[in-house]
Amino acid sequence: MTDDLPFRAALALTPDHVARAHREVAEPPYDAGWTLLTDDELDALADQLTTGRPRPVPIFAYGSLIWNPGFAVGATRLATAPDWHRSFCIHLNHWRGSPDCPGLMLALEPGGSCTGLVMEIAAGTEQDSLRAILRRELVAHELVANACWITVDTDRGREQALTFYAGTVGQTLVHLPVQKQAMRLAHACGHAGSGAEYLHRTAEALAAHGLHDPYVWQLQQLVAAEIDRWPRRGAPIGDV
Repeated sequence: MTDDLPFRAALALTPDHVARAHREVAEPPYDAGWTLLTDDELDALADQLTTGRPRPVPIFAYGSLIWNPGFAVGATRLATAPDWHRSFCIHLNHWRGSPDCPGLMLALEPGGSCTGLVMEIAAGTEQDSLRAILRRELVAHELVANACWITVDTDRGREQALTFYAGTVGQTLVHLPVQKQAMRLAHACGHAGSGAEYLHRTAEALAAHGLHDPYVWQLQQLVAAEIDRWPRRGAPIGDV
């Protein structure tokens, strides 16, 4: 499942790069046009998504859920999602981007394969944990179609797991060359932090679990190299 050669070397993208890329951004955390989900709506959505599905509820984590799950985690296991791959393809003008310097959000797109973790929701915490996951990942009525069950391969064999943004719905998608993706991630910052921070934490978490994604590894090298070019702290804002 993995090739550990890249992890014999340290990440090129370091906490110092992340600190240099940070700037304070006053933009609101959500798209102003969204209608946020209430607790009752989140609970109803959780029931809709999980009724008749495996228990404990398995979540396939491939990005920030690995390093910041935000819910009570039970058992975890390595997993591969066949026919999906990581892609920074969602245009982001809020959260970790801004209208004057947009970023990119990670999603799964068809083709290839993606290694990650299945993280089971701890027994007895289902309502609170599912509410927390759905509020974090979906947040608004406009995004509810971005939860789905996909097939994953684990040491148990082939199984189903709930994941998010696998075949993104209702968002602006941009498919840029990897060099331009790196430029966006290096420069973008928003209410929740920078693209560089997100990438650093994701690459670090993958490495810690022995998961190698050549795409993420290349991106972190390119983002580090871009930040190294800057004459001073603080991401310059411009047409990137």
